[in-house]
Amino acid sequence: MGKFTKAEIEEAVRHYTAVAEGCSASGDWSPFADLFTEDVVYTEHHYGVFHGREAVREWIVAVMAPFPHMRFPSEWIAYDEDNDAVVMMIKNLLDHPTDPNGEPFWFPNWTRLVYAGDGLFSSEEDIYNPNRDAPGVVGAWLEAGGRLASTKFLEPKG
Repeated sequence: MGKFTKAEIEEAVRHYTAVAEGCSASGDWSPFADLFTEDVVYTEHHYGVFHGREAVREWIVAVMAPFPHMRFPSEWIAYDEDNDAVVMMIKNLLDHPTDPNGEPFWFPNWTRLVYAGDGLFSSEEDIYNPNRDAPGVVGAWLEAGGRLASTKFLEPKG
């Protein structure tokens, strides 16, 4: 058994989800960083490892600039109560730009969060293949009428 109850971790995940939904709705991703401890380690396989809440804030605001209203609904979640962790399959999802009833454009992402207490996470790791998945999804979204909010793209790690 970990340090925290499953109920507390579930509540933190609900809050995490609500904050991400709010960021997507507003287009302001800065509050996303406040879900983490000040010394968080955020591993993002495409962009690198970020140490600290402010590094996460700088990265998330920059990476989301072209797609500020991208959504991240989860398909499923698994709890690892022994390690105060959760793993979620999340869709990196762009709603259909011209048809409110149209199929969204998305690719999968598996996220692992480690809960640290007080509603905060000390670790996130995102596991996905944007080099394979993003070009086709974003290209189809653009062909359907999607428009980038910024043409400045964050460069992946070298």
